Amino acid sequence: MTRRITWTLLVLTSVLLVLAVVPLAVSLTARERVAYRDSQRAATRVVAAAAEEHLSDNKPPTVMRQELEAAARAGDCAAVYDTSGRVVASTSCTAAQGEEAAELVKDVLAGHEPEPPENEGRLVAAEPAGEVHRPAGAVVLARSAGPLDTRIAAIWGWSAAIGIAGLAASALLSVRLARWVSRPLSTLDVSARRLGEGVLDERADVGAGPPEVRRLAATFNTMAARTEALVHGHRAVIADVSHQLRTPLTALRLRLDVLAAGAEGVTAAELGAAQEEIARLSRLVDGLLAVARAEQTAPRPTAVRVDEVVAERVAAWSPVAEERDVRLTVSSDGPALTVALGAGHLEQILDNLIANAVDAVPEGGSITLDRGRAGDGVRVLVRDDGPGMTDEAKAVAFRRFGNPKARGAGLGLAIVHRLVTVNGGTARLQDTPGGGLTVVLDLPLWRDGGTGRGGALRSLPVLKET
Repeated sequence: MTRRITWTLLVLTSVLLVLAVVPLAVSLTARERVAYRDSQRAATRVVAAAAEEHLSDNKPPTVMRQELEAAARAGDCAAVYDTSGRVVASTSCTAAQGEEAAELVKDVLAGHEPEPPENEGRLVAAEPAGEVHRPAGAVVLARSAGPLDTRIAAIWGWSAAIGIAGLAASALLSVRLARWVSRPLSTLDVSARRLGEGVLDERADVGAGPPEVRRLAATFNTMAARTEALVHGHRAVIADVSHQLRTPLTALRLRLDVLAAGAEGVTAAELGAAQEEIARLSRLVDGLLAVARAEQTAPRPTAVRVDEVVAERVAAWSPVAEERDVRLTVSSDGPALTVALGAGHLEQILDNLIANAVDAVPEGGSITLDRGRAGDGVRVLVRDDGPGMTDEAKAVAFRRFGNPKARGAGLGLAIVHRLVTVNGGTARLQDTPGGGLTVVLDLPLWRDGGTGRGGALRSLPVLKET
């Protein structure tokens, strides 16, 4: 924003300066030229008036010679010609004589107004001595163009200085204006990003920038405060519900266990069924609380090594899988990839996926975890060769209680979907070739200065779906 505002104001100022200063300098230059010519012609007429008294009235040439001396002292060259074009008197310099002067004299004696030429840095003017149509002679005066050139150079120099000063002032003001506007917006952007990353006590500075930006910062602070209060309130409700529900369920389970210890026959069977319902209800409460926590989480991304977490969770679930005669493996060692996720989220995601797969896969089945690069992110696959899902079931699998035929509470995939999407990733389901279900997770790559930590951006294999 700072650059755009600065360049816009600089271009606008440059255009205004060109439209204002250049025409003014051209006008002043033309005026100086006209004034210099007029001054030269006036000096020529003074000498011509004195020459007329000598040439037409036959007076002594004293006044004429005095005017020629005055012109010489002023740095001009002058020459007086009679009607035959012969030089009557002149200054010591000969710039007012020669072929060019003779042409001017010829035009003046013929009653024409000659076009004064400019040669070798000199301006030459010719005036009749006496009447224009019946002159008694002619006077030619040559004057150096140096003073005129100096004045014109001064005009353009001052114009350039004014333009440069205007551009410098415009650049300074535009930079200060742009920073005055953009700096509070940049600070507000940082605050909004930190709030999105889970720093709920983040607030923006409301004392800098234009009034509109200050009002925006105040509105942001109000929103942040309400968000913080809402999240804290929900967390408190979850904690209270967790405590209030788990305590009576635990007490009820203990009472049923005591009753079941001395029961026989039908009573024992009924108490066993009640115990199973209590256990299912406990799992349902735990799942709902887990979903609620996942939906309210505002993660702060951290660097998570995918290969280490995958190996750790496979090692943790291997005893459970072996007990059910299910083979749990990692497809390959793979590259060392690092993703940007909230602390503990990848572990929770894999736990839910592996738990669902272990429950779904029959004895002798297999579960395979794979990972690799996919575009600008990291892809993690969890494949099984179980019964799989129908298209209708896959369409609603990520909703809470979306799959009515699920063996468990039907909340595991909802938790996975929420944890993946809140971190900027995606999750989807597809069929495993040969039968079964594959969960595809696309997770954001952890970046540090444009490169992925752990060498994630250098010659890594791309994971393909199978």
